[in-house]
Amino acid sequence: MIVLSAAFSPKKTLGMVLFLVVVWGINWPLTKMALPHTPPLLFSGMRTLFGGLMLLPIAMRRPHTLRWKQNGWVYLLLGLLNVGAYYGLQTIGIGYLPAGLFSTLIFLQPILLGIFSWLWLGETLNRFKIIGLTLGFAGVAVISLGSLQGHLSPLGIVLALLSSLCWALGTIYMKKQGPRLDSTWAVTVQLLIGGAALLLFGSGTESWSAIDWNAEFVAILLFISVFVIAGGWWIYFLLIEAGEVSTVGAYTFLIPVLSNVFSIALIGEKATATLLIGLLMIAGSIVLVNRRMPRAAPAPLSAKSMED
Repeated sequence: MIVLSAAFSPKKTLGMVLFLVVVWGINWPLTKMALPHTPPLLFSGMRTLFGGLMLLPIAMRRPHTLRWKQNGWVYLLLGLLNVGAYYGLQTIGIGYLPAGLFSTLIFLQPILLGIFSWLWLGETLNRFKIIGLTLGFAGVAVISLGSLQGHLSPLGIVLALLSSLCWALGTIYMKKQGPRLDSTWAVTVQLLIGGAALLLFGSGTESWSAIDWNAEFVAILLFISVFVIAGGWWIYFLLIEAGEVSTVGAYTFLIPVLSNVFSIALIGEKATATLLIGLLMIAGSIVLVNRRMPRAAPAPLSAKSMED
């Protein structure tokens, strides 16, 4: 049973986790389908900016909770880490490495979350979590083995690791600043800031005329903006705010599994035995990360204490 926090019922938490991993899993093949029709940075900027604009009417229902003067720098840093740097480095770096290796390096993020949440948030890092996070990453690596071919660029590896690091740091920073932030405003503003930065950079390096505004591209852009960006990031940070960061992070290991499944269904990629093996390893990872250390049994009462 999935229990991240008393803030949500187990049933609601399960629904939120399932929504998150499904939409973030389908994002990878949909992005592959969209990229032949658009330059990558402009696409990243559009989908994140549109996602922020879609959340804006919801956030505007409570304008007083924005508190821009007190939180402006927090919003700026979140936007640069979680959107600008994460998506920007990812979009540039994936051109230097096989997609499987790149996604594997990105999903070092849950392990970094486990370490950072122990260092800076005071969360426990027991042996079950350590083994579970390591097993989950190994499962992602196994799934990606089939695509590890071609030239491995050191620059691509560095960009993937930096992208993963920025995502982990952004998540930890969001959790740490959570008490002073309204979660809806925090997600909305960081998407607007990060999306605008990506569009600005993309406009200087890419051509808007290269975008083919056909029906398939527009449909993918709208789906990703609404469900992957607006809905996915909002739910992700609601779960982070309500539960343990390392526990939430462990469930993101399911994303490359679903990405492979959707890629098989949507773009004809082949199913492999490593997908099943990796899935089993990731399932074991989630069980271990959610397992609690047994509490020590209370010491038996001595005869003297009973007399007292």
